Amino acid sequence: QLEFRSLPWPNPLFKHTLRTSCPYFLIIIIHCQIGKLFRNYSLERFPQHGALPIHVSLVRRLSPDSLSVMEFKSVMDVQIAEKMVRFPLLGERLDGVWNVSFSQELNMTTDSDLFKTEPGPGRLPLYEGKMIWQFDHKLAPPRYWVDEKEGRKRILGREKDIGQRLDYQDYRLGFRAVGRSTDQRTMIATVLARGAFAGNSLPVGLATAKGIALYATAVLSSMAVDAHLRGQVSANVNLFYVYQLPVPRLTEKDPAFAPIAERSARLICTAPEFDDLAKQVGLKSHKDGITDPAERAQVRAELDGLIAHLYELSEEEFAHILKSFPLVPEPVRLAALAEYKKLQR
Repeated sequence: QLEFRSLPWPNPLFKHTLRTSCPYFLIIIIHCQIGKLFRNYSLERFPQHGALPIHVSLVRRLSPDSLSVMEFKSVMDVQIAEKMVRFPLLGERLDGVWNVSFSQELNMTTDSDLFKTEPGPGRLPLYEGKMIWQFDHKLAPPRYWVDEKEGRKRILGREKDIGQRLDYQDYRLGFRAVGRSTDQRTMIATVLARGAFAGNSLPVGLATAKGIALYATAVLSSMAVDAHLRGQVSANVNLFYVYQLPVPRLTEKDPAFAPIAERSARLICTAPEFDDLAKQVGLKSHKDGITDPAERAQVRAELDGLIAHLYELSEEEFAHILKSFPLVPEPVRLAALAEYKKLQR
C-alpha cells in the first residue's frame, strides 16, 4: 500500500523546522505499508485537516516517466485532475491519430551570429516567445532576421541542402518557454505563419493533419488545460511539462472537433499569410477572421466553454478552475462560465 499526502506549508506539524524565507512549501508524506512491517507509523499520526490523499495510480497517470507529484491545494483539484487524465498525455505516441513533437530551432545565444537587426532580401523574421500571445503571432514586432540560406544550413547541420522542405516552411504550433504559474496566463500558444524561424524561447512543432494546429492551439490555450499546467510549473514551461498535458486527440471525424477548430481559425487567421490554414477548416480566407477585441473575447469564451465540456467538467469544477486565475479580469471569467452554461441547455 502506497499513499501520498499533500500538506500545505506553513504547517504546525513542522513549526520548529525548515525555517526559510520562502512563502510556500508543498510537503509530501509518503506512506508505505508492507504487511505489518510499518504498522506503528500510521498516517493517523499526521494531521488530517488540510491533507490531501493522492492515490499513486493518479501520480502514475499524471507523470508516468518521472512520477512527479502535481501541486494540489484542494480535493476539487484532485477530482479535476482525475477527470482530465482520462485523456492521453500529449507526449504519448499513438497510432491512428495525430501526434506532435516540439523542438528548439535556433538558439538565441549559440546561433546569434546569424541574427540581423534589419530586414532585407532573402531574410526571414526570427520569432521569440515574447512576440506571441494566445491566438496571436504579432504581439510584438521581430527584433532579428535570418538569411534563409544561412538558417537552412544551420538547421541541416552536416546534411546536404538539396532543397528539401523544412519545418519553417509550414504552419507550426508554438508556445512560450517562459511562463510562471502566478502570471495572468501560463500557457501562451499560437500558430506561426510559414516562412519564419523560431528562437529557443519559442519551441515549435508540426501538426500537419488538417486543422490540427488550430485545434491543438485552442485546447492548450484553454483555461482547463492552463490550470492543469499551472499545478506543475514555476517559472519555465519546458517540454517535459507540455508533454504531460492531457489532450483529447480529436480529428475532423469527431463532432466536437469542428466547432473548436473553426473558432480557433477565426482568432488566428487574420492576415493573408494564413489563408491556406483558414481553408483547412472551411473558412474562405483571412477575411473571415476576427480582429474586433469584443468579438474575439466572445469567441474565446465560447472556446473555454466548449473545451470544459470536452473534458466533461461539471459547472462547479469549471467555476473552481476559473477562480484559479485571479489576474484574468472577472468579466472574462464570467463570460466563459456563461458559455459553459449555455451548452448545458
